[in-house]
Amino acid sequence: MRFEGTLTTWHDDRGFGFIEPTQGGQEIFVHIKAFPAGTGRPQVGQVLSFEVALGPNGKKRAQDVQYPVRARRLPAPRGEAPAPWTLARALIIPVFLVLVYFVAKRWGLKPYVLHVYAGASVVAFFAYVFDKSAARQKQWRTPESTLHWMGLLCGWPGALLAQQVLRHKTSKTSFIVVFWLTILVNVVGFVALHAGVDGLLMLRRLA
Repeated sequence: MRFEGTLTTWHDDRGFGFIEPTQGGQEIFVHIKAFPAGTGRPQVGQVLSFEVALGPNGKKRAQDVQYPVRARRLPAPRGEAPAPWTLARALIIPVFLVLVYFVAKRWGLKPYVLHVYAGASVVAFFAYVFDKSAARQKQWRTPESTLHWMGLLCGWPGALLAQQVLRHKTSKTSFIVVFWLTILVNVVGFVALHAGVDGLLMLRRLA
């Protein structure tokens, strides 16, 4: 059975790359020997037709690669489109800013808190950037627990923006559930830091 896909990664010096199947699923390893002779060096963005076989290590790999008649060389991908904004994702940062304003008016805001959120968000954002790049290059990944800790320690706004802009970590349900729990714990800690237990009880009644 033949499949079609786009060559998304190619290491010309090592003679291999990866094909993203049109129908979705995991990327397929492809070696230069699988390409027809005399067709030149493979280029990222090319549309390919191929069969799938199991390699010596038991992993899927492309074989008998061909260039479909309708195929044309596509420009190298510039990156995925941003992830769609759900209502919760669109509202969480504005709602948190309203909460910050309320806390500041009611109990006063500790001067260093916003600096901590800003700095932690920048660190978290670039952690997602590096992890996304590592995922594309099949390199060492940042542990999910590390990303969650960054979110818990005030970096969740930057992490949320990175998830949306990079379309990264937005489809794995278990990761998203824990991510939202880190936001909840962080926001509760923010209120408790400024208002104490009485403030938490008051916000609970308002909720």
